[in-house]
This record gives sequence, structure tokens and C-alpha cells, in this order.
Amino acid sequence: MVHAISLALVSFALWLLLSGHYVPLLIGLGALSALLVVTIALRMDVVDREGHPIHLSPKALLYWPWLGWEIVKANLDVARRILDPRLPISPIVIRLKATQKSDLGRVIYANSITLTPGTVSIDIDGEHIEVHALTREAAQALRTGDMDRRVTRFEGDE
Repeated sequence: MVHAISLALVSFALWLLLSGHYVPLLIGLGALSALLVVTIALRMDVVDREGHPIHLSPKALLYWPWLGWEIVKANLDVARRILDPRLPISPIVIRLKATQKSDLGRVIYANSITLTPGTVSIDIDGEHIEVHALTREAAQALRTGDMDRRVTRFEGDE
């Protein structure tokens, strides 16, 4: 039940932030919408701890800026390779071991890989993620395991 209440509060806060409407009638309708969505989600039995990882929120403040910087660096690298035909593009498919303990952790890892330009997660198979990398350098950066360790730390003991 705590998850349902926090989901309703987060949904309403997001609605309020994105709508920008602060008229009492619209605030009431936004709160009603958030409650309706949570009620439907509860009836569908889709509200669980892993599906609503509110416990990761404080750790996200450390992980997201790091991931954002990795995305910027990869964007610049891919743009350079597109603009300078002398720079090599050597696509490769690699298989990485994911050290995360939960499905949620592995999904965060796979999504982080896909968000980083030049790499795409193709498949998650148990403890392994298959990745297509645009360059051998991008593949090697993933093989070092830095992103894997950071996602595992982000996931924590929960």
C-alpha cells in the first residue's frame, strides 16, 4: 500500500510539474487522474517493489549525472566519426556479463548501454547482455566494466 501511495504522489507531482497549471479545478482533476491511474494499476496487479523502484531515487542523483556525461562523450565521438570519414567505424557484437542481482538492475544496465550513442543492447539472456557497438573502442569501454560496476552500485543491496 505504501508503494501505491508513493506512486500516486509521484504521479501527481509529475503531472503538476509537466502541466504547469495551478488553478484549483485543474489541480483537483490532476490529483483525481493520478488516483484513477493508481487504482487501475492496483486492480491490474502491476504495482510491486521492482516495478516501482522508489528506493533507487537518492542513488539516481549520483548515477544520472555520470550517465549524462558518458552520453555527451559518446555523442561527440559518434559525431566526429560521422563528420571525418578517416576515423574508423568497425561494428562489433559483444557479450557482456551483467553483475546486477535483479532483473531491474540488468534492465537499467541494458538501457544505459542503449542510451549511450554508438552502442545498442540487442538481447538480455540471464546474466549476459549482447551489445552491438559501432566501434571497437566503444566495445572496449564496455568491457572494462565501469558502467556495469556503477549500475550494480546504483542498484545496491535492495
